[in-house]
Amino acid sequence: MQQAIIIVLTTFKQLGIAKDYDKSLNEMGIVNPTQIQQEAIPLLLSGRMDLVAQAHTGTGKTAAYGLPLLHQISPSNKSIQGLVLCPTRELGQQVAKQLFKYTKYAENKVFTEAVYGGAPIDKQISALKRPTQILVATPGRLVDLLKRKAVDLSNVFTVVLDEADEMLSLGFKKELEQILTHLQEVQNKWLFSATMPDGIRQIIKKFIHASASRITVNPKATVNKNIDHQFIICEEADKSEILFRLLKYQKEERGIIFCKTKNATVKLSKQLQAKNYKVDCIQGDMLQKERDKVMRAFKNESLQFLVATDLAARGIDVPDLAFVIHYQLPDKEEYYTHRSGRTARAGKTGVSMALVTSKELKSLRYFEKALGIGFHQIRQKGS
Repeated sequence: MQQAIIIVLTTFKQLGIAKDYDKSLNEMGIVNPTQIQQEAIPLLLSGRMDLVAQAHTGTGKTAAYGLPLLHQISPSNKSIQGLVLCPTRELGQQVAKQLFKYTKYAENKVFTEAVYGGAPIDKQISALKRPTQILVATPGRLVDLLKRKAVDLSNVFTVVLDEADEMLSLGFKKELEQILTHLQEVQNKWLFSATMPDGIRQIIKKFIHASASRITVNPKATVNKNIDHQFIICEEADKSEILFRLLKYQKEERGIIFCKTKNATVKLSKQLQAKNYKVDCIQGDMLQKERDKVMRAFKNESLQFLVATDLAARGIDVPDLAFVIHYQLPDKEEYYTHRSGRTARAGKTGVSMALVTSKELKSLRYFEKALGIGFHQIRQKGS
């Protein structure tokens, strides 16, 4: 009996990516496709289909859907052919930037525009009058543009839901349903999500075809396996001093510290600033321009640390973050997934450190079971 030969696809060219895009990827240092890219790209290049893909944050989902989407665009058609929905302004800008980079050496340019809340809508309406073939949008701003009849989606044949669970966490379920109802006849619907809560399952059942292809990367763990999950047991009153000591030993390493509430985020940020740490915070009550200023400082490394609430940090993609610290534990396992996913991106390793009281240990055990991860205790010196 002849033995079957298994061919492992290890390059983007072998996956079917055009040489012009492959050249751009090589220049960006993206050489070896990740698991989600290996599974999704050949599938999405093969023809019309709906897709439901579950993969944790930082696995290269943008390239997994972005490259096949670029292959579909007809250069002679200057109308919007592809729509990418993202939960936050930051992720939307990042996706648009990545798509632009992929096309650096393409013979025919693909025009991408990003629209999002917190920015003047009139400027975005003017920008959409230029040729736009891929639109990257946050759900709320897109609904506003549709109400004003300022955007034409009649030629869209592919809609991508990127970080679908985050869009639900941010309260965009109604807007998503409005948009997907508007695009009921679209040929391709590609949904990417780190977790699959009930709200996402409802959207899949209502809007994604029953015959949709499905991909699940790391089915037993939605949390990146390159993350080292640690915890320190301490009293609530001692958390700030322990945090100061932890940060003192970070040297040049950068990271995000998470709190549950806006007030706790602001308070902790001020305490750290008083200790002369290069730190600032982002939280939901900030104006968009204030938030943008902080994020620019963090990305250009003027700030070493960032203190953030769960929702304010959604969609943040800053390369080479060494750690996240859970100053206050999140309430839900999907929040832990997204917090932890800020580190260990693009194949790198990282640390997710939780400061917990003895009463909070049961929450860690719950996260271990729900997410298929293991925590190990770091003991304080002298304890």
